[in-house]
Amino acid sequence: MRKLSFLAFLLTPFYALAGTDNCATRTHAPSETLNLPAVIELGLCRNPQTAASYLAYESSRFSKNAGYANYLPNISAGANASLPYRNNEWGDWSYGASLSASYLIFDFGKRLSDQKQLIYAWQAAGFDYDETVQNYIYGLIGSYYSLLNADADVKSAEKLLSVAKTARDMASKKFQAGSVAKADVLKADTTLASRELDLERAKNNRAIAKGKLLAQLSFSADDELNIADLPTEIGTPGDTKSLDELFEMAQQKRPDLLRASANKDAAWHRRNSAFLKNLPSISASGSLSWNNRPSETYGAGMDEISGSIGIRASMPIFAGFANLYGVKSAQANYERAIENERQINDNASLDVFTAYQNYKTAQKVLTQTETLLASATESERVTSGMYRVGRATMLDWQTVQSELLNAQQQHNAARYDLFTKRAAVALSVGEIMAEIEKEEIDDKENE
Repeated sequence: MRKLSFLAFLLTPFYALAGTDNCATRTHAPSETLNLPAVIELGLCRNPQTAASYLAYESSRFSKNAGYANYLPNISAGANASLPYRNNEWGDWSYGASLSASYLIFDFGKRLSDQKQLIYAWQAAGFDYDETVQNYIYGLIGSYYSLLNADADVKSAEKLLSVAKTARDMASKKFQAGSVAKADVLKADTTLASRELDLERAKNNRAIAKGKLLAQLSFSADDELNIADLPTEIGTPGDTKSLDELFEMAQQKRPDLLRASANKDAAWHRRNSAFLKNLPSISASGSLSWNNRPSETYGAGMDEISGSIGIRASMPIFAGFANLYGVKSAQANYERAIENERQINDNASLDVFTAYQNYKTAQKVLTQTETLLASATESERVTSGMYRVGRATMLDWQTVQSELLNAQQQHNAARYDLFTKRAAVALSVGEIMAEIEKEEIDDKENE
């Protein structure tokens, strides 16, 4: 199975953290500052959706193991005791025991097809678990970056509130000195009130973003959580890989593509099994029995120990056309699995293309917002200086403050959106865990 190593990698932190940190039963989020890999590890330990998907995978594995029983003999034992009653009288007890065994010798490969379909169904369940985990991780990444973005907006709003307070104090002093009209003070008051409102909105957005992340970690939304910021410089596998390379990676690693292929193979073997069901099968059988009958009972004097061995051949002749329609149904399901695989391949190609283009666009947007922020910051600095010497009006200063606020918000959004888009590229090719490993390396390099 091509993805078992990935499954083992995911399950290791799941149980390791569950055993050492008691994360699955804790009622409050950790008090220490968590980076992205730590948040994901915590989430995988606690998330019921991924746990349920893993249990479905385990159920499929046990079903696959049970299928190997067809290659072993069937052995059964029995025992009996009876007390006859005749002519208003009870007789004596009679006892018996038996042991029988049977073994399928040849069935034209039907049990092999049955086992193969169970194996591929098990693999499909593993890929389904992979996909569930990766989608959950991607959701955590989005919430993590959203909280960082909201926190950055709060910090930006606090800085602009400080600027608005400075403008209000300066306008008040200039009005007292008689160099500006009362209107400047009123405008500064209006701007200050607006910045206070912006700060409250930013804090509310941060609280909501934190609550969403806590809920995804199965904690109360009003709990406390501290997360670490990200490095300034980021990269991605998409930076150095072409679309063709990403498509090839998706074919090899994307869980839904691998699951569709496994489901198709399972359907193929299921179809074969339905056809082979109409062919003969040959089995060997044997039995051994012991009976102890009282001399007065019927059959007394027969051998106490008896047995038999034999070979049996059987073949279905007519079952009301059930076997015929069963084969046709299995064939239709196989063809449906082929079409489903083709559709998933088309969707995967579009996902990779869309994620790649969105990431490239996000890179350009981040560069543009950096330029916009630098320009707005310098414009605010120059305009504030001009206002001090009377060469700019309060309206000019208010305008550039609003432009600075907008530029900072756009830059915050663009920066964290770039992280999210990078994760989307990794998700589209089935490499989301490689993205998390990259985050760990970045964190260590920035310590």
